[in-house]
Parts: sequence; structure tokens; C-alpha cells
Amino acid sequence: MLRRPPQQHRPTIVPHNVLPELLALEKIMELGGSDLQVRVVREVSVASGRRFPIYSIGIGNPAPHLPAVGFFGGVHGLERIGAEVVIAYLQNIVMRLRWDTTLRQQLDHVRLVFMPIVNPGGMWAATRANPNGVDLMRNAPVEALDRVPFLMGGQRLGPGLPWYRGPFGEPMEIESQALCEVVRTELLPRPFSIALDCHSGFGVRDRLWFPFAHTRKPISHLNELHALKEIFLQAHSHHQYIIEPQSAQYLAHGDLWDYLYLQSGAHPERIFLPLTLEMGSWIWIKKNPRQLFSRMGIFNPLVDHRQQRVLRRHLALFIFLTHAACSHYRWLPDAEHYEQRRAHALAEWY
Repeated sequence: MLRRPPQQHRPTIVPHNVLPELLALEKIMELGGSDLQVRVVREVSVASGRRFPIYSIGIGNPAPHLPAVGFFGGVHGLERIGAEVVIAYLQNIVMRLRWDTTLRQQLDHVRLVFMPIVNPGGMWAATRANPNGVDLMRNAPVEALDRVPFLMGGQRLGPGLPWYRGPFGEPMEIESQALCEVVRTELLPRPFSIALDCHSGFGVRDRLWFPFAHTRKPISHLNELHALKEIFLQAHSHHQYIIEPQSAQYLAHGDLWDYLYLQSGAHPERIFLPLTLEMGSWIWIKKNPRQLFSRMGIFNPLVDHRQQRVLRRHLALFIFLTHAACSHYRWLPDAEHYEQRRAHALAEWY
């Protein structure tokens, strides 16, 4: 009787001064050549003295009147799978550009922006926070309007506890500034843009969240989000996502996407739709309960074939958002049915 070969587990310890995801990203940037516009937005230092770049990679038509989609990952350093799914989609785009004329034609009408590793210092140290102990998703100057969960909603007791917001009144962390700069320059000035920020969360389902996190009030572009969900259901009727406002789960201080969405309100004629992908890590833990005893295993698939499955699992979503942005004028709701659609959205989500 043939024995199955033992499953290969991904390493849980990152070698000193090496960040595998960053090496993979730089290799893809090299393969992309002149098709990619690469910028080092900031650099961050870690305890060893090494400095890591925070890259922004643009591809497609930079004309400011065209729509754009931004893909972000690695905001929480412990959630490496978030960076990996963004890198996988960038690789998909780069390799297809060699032969896919349809993709090249599409990129004439849309701008794609990738920021796969927002928090390289946290990824290097295998921590949720950045090297200063600050949780970047609690770091924006936004205060919740109602009670938040103790600690998890953001705290200023100190960096020794999780979900630390940073010192009161201080500027945002370098990594937060880098993300905000890319969004302000690449997404917010455009008539239509979408952002997708990729995380892994301690749940049994994959979730797509939209703002707000600081209040349970609906956002201004509720109709547009409801229309986006509708066309996604039409194209992917058997999808695995729960699509909901983040406030349906909990409130939090300092959410970066709340902060940026509120800033986008200065130009009501523009539409900015920020989404957060929370990949349910219990999906992997149920199949490999030993992961509960690993810090990395709580938030990442540790077996190779499961990691590959996750990288494939969300590809359809990434492609859908690219197409939806490119053709936004075909599905955005009209004024005639505004009140009816809003009533449906409020009934579904609030």
C-alpha cells in the first residue's frame, strides 16, 4: 500500500533580515519592467538596523479622469496571507501582460494600484503592530461615536497591549502616512475608485466589510455599495462572502478607511468605495487544529496546498472589482430609483 507523502508546512520563522514576501514582490516588479510604475513611498527601520521599503506599484492608464482600484495588504504584519493574495494578483496581471491583448486594452481604461506590504516591519517581526507597537488600523484620528470593545476597539494604555492606537496628538505612523498618501494621490482625485484591503480574521466565513467602523450610521454611498453587491451576486451567485458594514460586528477607534472615506466627502461628486476583505482563518484551523498552537497558524494557512487554495479562492473577487471599476458607468444606480434602493440597502444592512 502506497503511503501519502507527508504534508509540507510553510516555515513559521522568518530568517534574520529576510522578508520572503518582499523578495517575491521585488521579483515580480523586475518581471513587470516598464509596464509598472514603482515608487518607494516610505522606508521603515527594524530592530536589526535594516530598513525596508514600502512600495506602491501602479499599472494601467494614469489619466486622472479614469477609474482606479487599489489593492492593499500586510497592514497587520502577523496576517501574511493578506499580503500574499495581493502579490498573487499582481503576478497574475504581470504574467498575462506578456500575451493577453484583452487585458492590455482594459488597462487603457483603468488604473490599478498595488500596495501589498504596508507594514514590512511588522511582517518581519511577525507582529500585528508596526515596530513601534502601533496597530495601524487603530492609528487614524477618528473617534468612535459609541462604546467600543475593551482593548480591541483601540486603546492608548501602551504598546505592550494589543490594538494600541499610538500616543494621543502625535502624527500617524509612517506606514499609515504611506497608505494615506497613496490613496490621496492615486484614488481620491478620480471620479470613481475602489480600495480593497486584505486581512485575515478569526472567523468561519470570509467577509467583505465597508465603512463605517466608528459609527453605526450608514455611509453616503450606501446605494453604490448595494448596486456593487447586486452585480457581484449576478456574476458570482455561489460566492462565499458575507458582505456587510464593519459596524455590524464591532465599532473601533482610528480606522484608516473611515478616515480616508470621510476625507473623500470633501468632493461629493466623486465616488470612493473602500472595502476590507477579512479571510476567515477558522476555515484553515478546522482542517488543521494544530495551527491553534502557532501564532502564525491562527491567522495564516500553514500547509502549502491550503495556501495555494486561498490564493486562488479570491482571484475572482479581484478580477471582478477591476472590471466593475472599468465599467462603473454601466451599473451605478440612477437618481430615479435612489430612494427605493436605499430602502432595500437599509433593510438588508441596518
